[in-house]
Amino acid sequence: MDALSGLAMGFGHALSLANLGWALLGCFLGTAIGVLPGIGPALTIALLLPITFSVNATGAFILFCGVFYGAMYGGSTTSILLNTPGESGSIITSLEGAKMARHGRAGPALATSAIGSFVAGTVGTLGIAFLGPVVVDLALQLGPAEYFSLMVLCFVTVSAVLGGSALRGLTSLFFGLLLGLVGIDLQTGQPRLTFGIPELLDGVNVVLVAVALFAVGETLYLAWRHVEGKAEVLPVGSIMMSKSDLKRSFWPWIRGAGLGFPFGVMPAGGTEMPTMLSYYVERKLARPEAQKEFGTTGAIEGVAGPEAANNAAAAGILVPMLTLGLPTSATAAIMLSAFQSYGIQPGPLLFTSQAELVWTLIASLFLANVMLVVLNLPLVGLWARILKIPQPQLYAGILVFATIGTYGISNSVVDLFLLYGIGIIAMFMRRFDFPVAPVVIGMILGPMAEQAMRQALTISQGDWATFVTRPVSLCILLVALAALAGPRLYAAWLRRVAASRPIGS
Repeated sequence: MDALSGLAMGFGHALSLANLGWALLGCFLGTAIGVLPGIGPALTIALLLPITFSVNATGAFILFCGVFYGAMYGGSTTSILLNTPGESGSIITSLEGAKMARHGRAGPALATSAIGSFVAGTVGTLGIAFLGPVVVDLALQLGPAEYFSLMVLCFVTVSAVLGGSALRGLTSLFFGLLLGLVGIDLQTGQPRLTFGIPELLDGVNVVLVAVALFAVGETLYLAWRHVEGKAEVLPVGSIMMSKSDLKRSFWPWIRGAGLGFPFGVMPAGGTEMPTMLSYYVERKLARPEAQKEFGTTGAIEGVAGPEAANNAAAAGILVPMLTLGLPTSATAAIMLSAFQSYGIQPGPLLFTSQAELVWTLIASLFLANVMLVVLNLPLVGLWARILKIPQPQLYAGILVFATIGTYGISNSVVDLFLLYGIGIIAMFMRRFDFPVAPVVIGMILGPMAEQAMRQALTISQGDWATFVTRPVSLCILLVALAALAGPRLYAAWLRRVAASRPIGS
């Protein structure tokens, strides 16, 4: 099915009253969550995962993607009004946005952020629709050895490249791989790491782990580090943009979207790099009179470009998840676990085996972008008031919902012990700067990588050289090796150059 036919079918289903309702609910929740500092889309989707046991797959994924897109929109509000980025992708937005707000221009800053998010989200969703089938055609040419190498690349990039320390990232990854091994081995039928507990024979529920890491662990950490006192929320004022503001924002929106989407598609591309690149590009290209506003009164280009890059990168993250089954962010990993809850395996065959689900989801993303502009611009005063919710009540509510949702999955007390046990581990991981995303990615991709490895070895009659004698597999493994060793070798070379220079030169 080509992209245009798929989109036509998708809009036919997405425009139903039920699916429009799920999209609107997701956009509203996502925006509200994005506004609250420290409460991101990964935590929210983790809390919502128990609905996969009672809601159809299409409705659930429309809701999850609405939350994901909405959080990207809402994150700019707290960056501009509080100078407190709710997530890493909004850090650059706060540089100029907060200064604009302090000089009475919070309204135009929020407006250019919302419209830029709409432009970038639309460009990114077009990228998913038209790039996805191309990636699928390429992926169908891959065998088990190539898939194993791709998963190794995903392990390396997400664990060793994104975190501040490769050792910490890889430690988190191996913790996730360990959790993925619990249960009955599909090849031999033998129980692994169950310790005689019958409830563990089916393995550790990935929904439980996601809620423990991103809801319980995050909430306990935030409560532990909570400091009393209210931050000053700057007034919004008029959200109308002048003709000059629109003219100055237009090309930054386009350039930001063009920069962000490719970074989202790449493993470990993230949102930090494209937003920083967009900021520096706009600062270099700005007119002399506008350059004087950077770092002083706040330049609108410094909000428009990075915010567009942030949202386009977020859209790009969905491409490898849907087409290859590879999550490149914490939120994508949790959505992948939701697919598994429905017994659906994302990958090249998803576009044919679940065509209605995929194209309805993509069509709903276009509708969600329109909904988010309508929600963000007129209701910006409401989002500003959300910032005044007392944090202790917020933390308590998250823990209550996490506990009820987890117990409702299986009515097992063992699951509650696992929930809070893993949650406490996650709290200390945050305290000592161990990234939690690799845990979920290791737990989900670990069993899949094991199956791909066993299939490759079966085909090659136990010859391990199959992973390096197949050209595509070898190239992917070399990229993974470069991603792991490259930054360390470059840092060592810089230290050597610095040491060889004469003192005082």
